[in-house]
Amino acid sequence: MAEWRMREHTDPQALRALAHPLRMKLLQELALRGPATATELAERVGDTAPNCSWHLRQLAKYGYVEDAPGGQGRRRPWRFVPAGNRWGTPGEPPEVTAAGDAVSEVMLQYEVGELRSWRERRGKHDAEWRQAAFFDQSVTWLTPDELDEIGAKVQEMWLRHLDRLADPALRPDNARPIRLLAWGIPAEH
Repeated sequence: MAEWRMREHTDPQALRALAHPLRMKLLQELALRGPATATELAERVGDTAPNCSWHLRQLAKYGYVEDAPGGQGRRRPWRFVPAGNRWGTPGEPPEVTAAGDAVSEVMLQYEVGELRSWRERRGKHDAEWRQAAFFDQSVTWLTPDELDEIGAKVQEMWLRHLDRLADPALRPDNARPIRLLAWGIPAEH
């Protein structure tokens, strides 16, 4: 497994750059399908090329995407910059907390939409993929240390395969992009 770079967010503007549904779609397209021009991305996400171009420039301003080799001007391809994003440290400034909350909300809505989409179309997929896909829910009693341990194990499991996002040559023949989302939060009791 290659080392995955993490962005430790302390700039609320850099976080706010992620807090937009179209930008989330553009990042997903570039991460999963590789470099593309604003025009190509517009066709994929159902928007206009000028609007996609503007949003790509905003993402580039904070290092989430960059110019890909080849092309120029309107034919300039963009590529995803492989890195994780981390925020939410104790004692962070309120502006960073607010920006992180906004990003989290956009991400949550995006992922819930993707889960709903899968549930609507799952019957069209091979039995092998329907069997492998999962949706689990649980409530249990844990200490902060136990919850931290579970979170670390979950993260370690998916970080093991994250280098495949940046390097298509590492993807097994039968591999497909898989959405992973997990949370462990204290419940009110």
